[in-house]
Amino acid sequence: MDETVAEFFKRTILKIPMTEMMTILKAWGFLSENQLQTVNFRQRKESLVQDLVLLCEKKRASLNDAAILDIVCEDIDLFDMEQFKRSFKKILQRALKNVTISFRDAEENAVWIRIAWGSQYRKPNQYRPVYVVYYSQTPYAFTSSSQLRSNIPLLGQALTIASKHHQIMKMDLRSRYLDSLKAIVFKQYNQTFETHNSTTPLQERSLGLDINMDSRIIHENRIEKERVQRVTQETFGYYPQPRLEFAQYKLETKFKSDLNGGILAEREEPLRCLIKFSSPHLLEALKALAPAGIADAPLSPLLTCIPNKGMNYFKIRDK
Repeated sequence: MDETVAEFFKRTILKIPMTEMMTILKAWGFLSENQLQTVNFRQRKESLVQDLVLLCEKKRASLNDAAILDIVCEDIDLFDMEQFKRSFKKILQRALKNVTISFRDAEENAVWIRIAWGSQYRKPNQYRPVYVVYYSQTPYAFTSSSQLRSNIPLLGQALTIASKHHQIMKMDLRSRYLDSLKAIVFKQYNQTFETHNSTTPLQERSLGLDINMDSRIIHENRIEKERVQRVTQETFGYYPQPRLEFAQYKLETKFKSDLNGGILAEREEPLRCLIKFSSPHLLEALKALAPAGIADAPLSPLLTCIPNKGMNYFKIRDK
């Protein structure tokens, strides 16, 4: 494959949104399912494009193959953003007489929506709007907090109908940082937040050991610190974490004891408690616990599963 064809492939793939990359490549059909599974779709887009171009080069892709990919990119983009806006606005205005809706197109096929809610007898409150960011052709929307919770079902209905999805996904995930929410939802945290790719062996990194210590103690400390470092990196990765400010756990459990009797043992209602972890950067704080010697490694899955599960509100009950 010559440089001209390779450049055409590169530019064509670069214009495909990350959220639609797999869909378009499968529709193209040039790369097999097994070949696509060898590609890391969570890396930075520039690296992903390079890997895909190399795959195409190995399969001796032609200019005609690149042209077909370009056609597929055009054909598969059936989502009409203007139609979405008209439909969304129409649904809300039919349900509420007093509501103000404004739109602003953003990057990556996203649209920002500003909604000032009113009521049958009150004009829209322009000082307390709700902001919504919707990414086209996905079942996800990100909303700011709203004091009028009674309007949330209507908002969800309008998004569902206008986007032509069966449902808009509801997730127990909250943060002030849109990029972090987006990275978690679309599984792109090592793409969006990656600033370096450490290749330095563990032995060469500073482990904070005192050179005046007994050599046997230093040896034991080094082995343990290397283990903690390795487990931490296997759990969290090398890249910076998405930014969340808290994680909340609601626990419901019944008192269990081998001893008979007692007030708690006779209690039919479960014991309830709320545990909340908070930090300006919670996931980075959790990542630092074991290396700092504050917690054992590995940490509990209840703490490390937050990005993978896409939630920071948990309800835990007895089985």
